[in-house]
Amino acid sequence: RLSKGKKGLKKKIIDPFSRKDWYDIRAPAIFETRIVGKTLVNRTQGTKNAVDYLKGRVVEASLGDLNKDEEQAYRKFKLQVNEVVGKNCLTSFHSMSITTDKLRSLVKKWQSLIEATVDVKTTDGYVLRLFAIAFTKRRANQVKKTTYAQTAQIRDIRKKMYEIMTREVSSSSMKELMQKFIPESIGREIEKACQSIYPLQNVYMRKCKVVKFPKIDTQKLLESHGSIEDTGSKIKSDFKEPEVQAEV
Repeated sequence: RLSKGKKGLKKKIIDPFSRKDWYDIRAPAIFETRIVGKTLVNRTQGTKNAVDYLKGRVVEASLGDLNKDEEQAYRKFKLQVNEVVGKNCLTSFHSMSITTDKLRSLVKKWQSLIEATVDVKTTDGYVLRLFAIAFTKRRANQVKKTTYAQTAQIRDIRKKMYEIMTREVSSSSMKELMQKFIPESIGREIEKACQSIYPLQNVYMRKCKVVKFPKIDTQKLLESHGSIEDTGSKIKSDFKEPEVQAEV
């Protein structure tokens, strides 16, 4: 009969972390905190290039962390890795949203909720889908308990929202738009414009996502990140990688 191999030979356990490298994830220069975090990737081996595995990764960060301001923590930005320089992953805008708890805290009884969605193209070729949200507000000296807007008023408010969002986005580049999102200037613009129709409050860009990305311009990406040292920051010596368990 055919001789069988030795039974019970254990496979040699190799620490998977020994084959990996750490890379810094860098946010664009408009944010105060430049290094968002670190990411792991298998080292380049043969035809498998580490850079290819890093490109396209998406990281989420709170604006409170990015700008060191706790009051802005309700806004979240997603950044996508588009280029790798040395041990640095350069990111660009991927999407923006508001945390669920913030959104839930805005919704109350006795008021109208108005939403608007629009697709717009920026000057640098990004096709964006924007979602705006607004709530009606009590007028000064109002006795009535409720602040419901009529259907015709809601229609007019939504039309104004479309106009303002389209105007603000179509005349801006992605970098300028991100600077408008941070102080919520588009929301304030909508609030001001709709004052004559029905007073509004809590007007926010609830969400913004990229429907279509333009071709990546490496030069523009490097400009948006300012000066970059080729070497990523070294991980502190007190960092210990978890031990690999033989059995799970």
